[in-house]
Amino acid sequence: MAGFFYCAESWRCGIRAVPENFLPMSAPLLDPAKTDLPDGPVLFAVELSGDDVRVTGSHRHARGQMFGAVRGLLSVGTDDSQWVVPAIHAVWLPPNRAHSVRSHGAFAGWSVYVSESACADLPKEPCTVRTSGLLREAVSRAASWHDGALNEAQMRVAGVILDETRSSPREALGLPMPRDARVLRIAHALADNLADNRRLDEWADWGGVAPRTLTRRFIDETGFSFSEWRQRARLMQALEMLASGAAVTTIALDLGYENVSAFIAMFRRTFGVTPTQYFV
Repeated sequence: MAGFFYCAESWRCGIRAVPENFLPMSAPLLDPAKTDLPDGPVLFAVELSGDDVRVTGSHRHARGQMFGAVRGLLSVGTDDSQWVVPAIHAVWLPPNRAHSVRSHGAFAGWSVYVSESACADLPKEPCTVRTSGLLREAVSRAASWHDGALNEAQMRVAGVILDETRSSPREALGLPMPRDARVLRIAHALADNLADNRRLDEWADWGGVAPRTLTRRFIDETGFSFSEWRQRARLMQALEMLASGAAVTTIALDLGYENVSAFIAMFRRTFGVTPTQYFV
């Protein structure tokens, strides 16, 4: 993978966006000869942690794929939608579904590739799910396996991964991304530095788009206004920070809120509980 701006804790630093066509493509997580093999072992798993942003253009696999980040946000695109996904969630893609991925900050994550036959009772459409500790531990175990047929113990672990994929709660937190190239560039810059409090007209000037057009495109293409989209992106990052043990005050200030009370109020309006109650 090629170099980019790096911060080990991307939510603590201001990462400035680079236009999408300046981002170099990353090497595949796994040999395409495996991901394009519809049969064979019921699954392959891989983990990767590096110092670089991960960017892949649109591609597809013969196998189903479940993947997620260990830290930070991922932008995930399919034929008809794009989302921002926090590290406490994972993305499921059925076999042969075109998709692209971009990490916001250095990538650390995992991926599981499921044989086509084993996908029969898994979700038929792309979706985001909340990951469990059990799923992450099982994936980590599977990522250590060598090539070849799976033994009985490995098949039991693979069964756990499939069961967790099948039963994990579906989440609506995947944030739609705009399709207009100019507006998408602004959305990526926002996701790269959620503490940036520039107003809509300032972002419009930065992105070379009229403020009215920016306002209209966000609503038409994401279902959210510009300010709602930014707030939702911040709240997804807040969930990750809460899960990692960050203090509520630290989260509020690092994500650009004027004070802790404003953050808590926004969190409660969205999720119905305070930040400290969310994972209880």
